[in-house]
Amino acid sequence: MGTGGRRFPDVLEPGGRTIGAEERAAVLRVLDSAVLCSTFGTEGRALEAEMAGLYGRRAAVASSSGTAALHLAVAAVRLDPGDEVITTPISDFGTVAPILAQNGVPVFADVDPATGNLDPAAVEAAVTPRTRAIMAVHLFGAPADLAGLRAVADRHGLILIEDCAQAWLGTTPGGALLGTVGDIACFSLQQYKHITAGDGGLSITDDDELARRMRLFMDKGWDRTIGRLHLSLGLNYRMTELAAAVARAQLAKAPAVVARRRERAEQLLGALKGLSGIGLPDPAGHAWWLFPFTVPATPGNRAWAEALTAEGVPAVAGYLERPLYANPAIAEAPVYGSARFPLEGRAYPAGLCPEAERLIGRTLVILHWNEGYTAGDVDTIAEAVQRAHGRLA
Repeated sequence: MGTGGRRFPDVLEPGGRTIGAEERAAVLRVLDSAVLCSTFGTEGRALEAEMAGLYGRRAAVASSSGTAALHLAVAAVRLDPGDEVITTPISDFGTVAPILAQNGVPVFADVDPATGNLDPAAVEAAVTPRTRAIMAVHLFGAPADLAGLRAVADRHGLILIEDCAQAWLGTTPGGALLGTVGDIACFSLQQYKHITAGDGGLSITDDDELARRMRLFMDKGWDRTIGRLHLSLGLNYRMTELAAAVARAQLAKAPAVVARRRERAEQLLGALKGLSGIGLPDPAGHAWWLFPFTVPATPGNRAWAEALTAEGVPAVAGYLERPLYANPAIAEAPVYGSARFPLEGRAYPAGLCPEAERLIGRTLVILHWNEGYTAGDVDTIAEAVQRAHGRLA
């Protein structure tokens, strides 16, 4: 029967975003000032203060992208060449690129088959004398097991970095905001995230020294309070005043955005409850960047995604085509020039993280999701999933 030609709000269209009068005013405010570089303006520093206040942390550092925000965090850890960072095989490549860029080695631990988030037991098993940090991703907005990961980090003296790019205002089971348990937490303002400035990143911490290192790395190692003196290696990861001004307007809207996504997700959860063989997310603390669910391995997630797409419902099998470690950039390609350093002698074979591989290859289905979805949109999606279940289950 399909969706009757219904089009769902998309984040590449106005109906799937919250861009409005506030953002227009913010852009004009910056243009009228004639100061577009955040080094000399006020918007970037104001955004940092507002972000730190929202999350109750001592410091926030703005940067040019979510990947840049993670690069600031990894740089602040001060890896020695060949040091290891344990992370997840199910994430955007921006999670691991900063590790390689700092001459570190990404070590992949397996995930919880229900959430796709790092399994603390697998992380513990992956710790070696070269491990310096754990980078946890709150996949799709679902809270990772921060209590378990924090315990592993503390036992081994490791830095815990939270990648909150998909988890704006998500919470732990105890109600703490995701991003307030790790030593550093990083957020993205890319087009597809809960709030957007097109691109942009924010890194937050309670550690003054980590904040200092991140701020230096963001601006070429330049401490501008003491003249033209570069204290350490850094890049130009500055956020522009235009992006910061838009981000400030968007930040004010974040609570309403997450609330609307949660409201619609609860509606869909209620409609799909009881479908045999379907694994639904736990809504507790979820920020609902996307709406994931699991299906039986036979006929598998690709058959489900095809059936839903045929119904007119935007659906993706597996989220990724392969785990991060199966990409040539990690598995086989040179890293610098013709050299594999720091990955020389490292193997990332198939079967390294079986639960992650099973999710990607057989059981995980993703539905697009945003705050523009109406109750009617959700009803239509639920009916399509129910029809697919009738054919495939």
